[in-house]
Amino acid sequence: MTTSLQTAGASAPVPEGFDRSAVEQFLYREARYADENDYDAWEALWTDDALYWVPAVSGDCDPTRQMSIIYDNRSRISTRLKQVRTGRRYAQAPPSHLRRLISNIEFEGGRINPAGSVDLEVGANFLVIEARPRGNHLWGGRVTYRLRRVDADLRLAYKKVQLVDADKPIPTLSFLI
Repeated sequence: MTTSLQTAGASAPVPEGFDRSAVEQFLYREARYADENDYDAWEALWTDDALYWVPAVSGDCDPTRQMSIIYDNRSRISTRLKQVRTGRRYAQAPPSHLRRLISNIEFEGGRINPAGSVDLEVGANFLVIEARPRGNHLWGGRVTYRLRRVDADLRLAYKKVQLVDADKPIPTLSFLI
């Protein structure tokens, strides 16, 4: 390992042991679980130290200094899903019908995680079609995922959703983006 890898969060070459087809299938499955409101299956994909982030601005930003639409650690992800599961969230009554398209999947390198192993960082473009009684909405942007091997399975350690129009007023974002 080079010295540039010694810092947590530093970029590294693409780690070995990540099969492109398996990674793509994992990303498609994560999207399907979110689209179909399969909250138990979606939550099971996350690591214990996960971070789910949707910045409220475009470009480089620091979530500790700037507003975020979502900035959830693993505990907050669980709390958010418990609230959604009650069925009493006005903004999702009735639930949106969703379908997402994922494209331009790129292996961007490795990232040292807090345990000292290397997660795979993957980038992808996305488009979400949200159908509501009041009309349809398109959500587009770029997602950065960090995937980690836990035993023999892939898990999601980090998901950053950079909306194309994050710097503009957006309607209620009350589903899993």
